[in-house]
Amino acid sequence: MTTDQFSVADKNVIITGSSQGIGAVTARRFVEDGANVVVSSRTQEKIDDVVDDLDGPGRAIAIECDVRDRASVGALIEATVEEFGSVDVLVNNAGASFMSNYEDISENGWKTIVDINLHGTYHCSQLAGEQMRNGDGGVIVNLASVAGMDGAPYMSHYAAAKAAVVNLTKTLAFEWAGDDVRVNCVSPGFVATPGVESQMGVTAEEIDRTAVDRRIGLSEEIADTIQFLSSKGASYITGETIVARGVPDIMESPDL
Repeated sequence: MTTDQFSVADKNVIITGSSQGIGAVTARRFVEDGANVVVSSRTQEKIDDVVDDLDGPGRAIAIECDVRDRASVGALIEATVEEFGSVDVLVNNAGASFMSNYEDISENGWKTIVDINLHGTYHCSQLAGEQMRNGDGGVIVNLASVAGMDGAPYMSHYAAAKAAVVNLTKTLAFEWAGDDVRVNCVSPGFVATPGVESQMGVTAEEIDRTAVDRRIGLSEEIADTIQFLSSKGASYITGETIVARGVPDIMESPDL
């Protein structure tokens, strides 16, 4: 049985927020599979380091971009097309959060988180989507969170923004289906990224997959899902959100 339908070889891919965590691991996976990847984040030095560590048949370049700034996103898309000729896949991975009681979140704090998680997805999808719709189509994979599905105490700003990303995914998939642009979403549970490490004190090295304990996932497991949605293997899937968490959300009956 062939598995070629799950390959992203020769695809031209932009991954935002790929200086670490899920984004960096996804960049490595794509380059190893033969994709041309733009590693992008707000800090040039960090993405340069990621690109230096990548090795595979695919090519990778680092382009600094602040997804909150439309001009910066426009420059990212333009540079990608100039270097690789097209944008075939966009992975909207850039995100940020901090923990706070709702009543203590300042207007600036709320705006910052919404700008990165939601407005960044808006800017990148609209500008990359223009290239896709005027070309041969393409794929957009948005990164949301179980916080956007279930709510998240002490992260209300993040949860609200991610809920909007889930909704936008379905709406945009409908509008652009006729342009051969598929739009899907991945909503991870707790994943051992640097952000989760700082909040929960759990590192990827501590997770033992030989034991049946999937309360915290690995970036590689989310990268697998992103690659699937980016490939021909998911050609009949659009407008969907895949919730990637090792423990199902099941309502338990109350004790009687």
